[in-house]
Amino acid sequence: MATPSAVVTVMIDAARKAARGLSRDFGELGELQVSRKGTADFVSAADLKAEQVIFEMLTKARPGYTFIGEERGTVEGTDKTHTWIVDPLDGTTNFLHAIPHFAVNIALEREGEVVAGVTYNPISNDLFWAEKGKGAYLGMEKRLRVAARRNLDDSILATGVPFAGKPGHATFLKELHQVSQRVAGVRRFGSAALDLAWVAAGRFDGYWERNLNVWDVAAGILMVRESGGRVTDLENGETGLTGGSILAANLELHPLVLEKLQAA
Repeated sequence: MATPSAVVTVMIDAARKAARGLSRDFGELGELQVSRKGTADFVSAADLKAEQVIFEMLTKARPGYTFIGEERGTVEGTDKTHTWIVDPLDGTTNFLHAIPHFAVNIALEREGEVVAGVTYNPISNDLFWAEKGKGAYLGMEKRLRVAARRNLDDSILATGVPFAGKPGHATFLKELHQVSQRVAGVRRFGSAALDLAWVAAGRFDGYWERNLNVWDVAAGILMVRESGGRVTDLENGETGLTGGSILAANLELHPLVLEKLQAA
């Protein structure tokens, strides 16, 4: 049985509370789908409400920490060594279409390094969390380990496809062409946070994507590393807190996938 620290417990509580509102709104989306009202407005309201809940809980628990949220941007704190990094709804397009694959994503950065992360899908009740040096977990019972596969032929990879208004479509198609000829499957589920959590849990063997934001990946990078995996950018450089490109996999598959992506 894993016992999260006090700060991770605060993060889990904030994620669960925000998720309750998202779950309620998700239930109402079915009604909105058949109306003429804009679902996009509804979802952005759900997003803002969730972030407000998280902001209030985290700043009450740790006053002075800086807060970076997808919706409100950066709120400078008096403590310059700690920063909350929050995406209240990762997988917005899934949420908009009543697809039950989205997550609340919260990370804590201390002096430039992510030290704790929580990713929670309220619909499946999957709670992924990690603490630097203490491992990554699903719920309180299951320690996460990356998959042990060593061959690309047996592997399932996840990715993100750049759609309307996103750059890099031609590059992505070249990468997909290189990778898909060698692997058992490529999946596009629409939530970077859950893609990384699933790599940590061994459900996916690897994941790559470009043009990401820090709040998409901060928690997941820690989870994969704490599960024994490797995370870099697509130039094989250390992935820090800048977002950008990412490749996550186990130690054996990482160089094999990287070689294919760089060949593109």
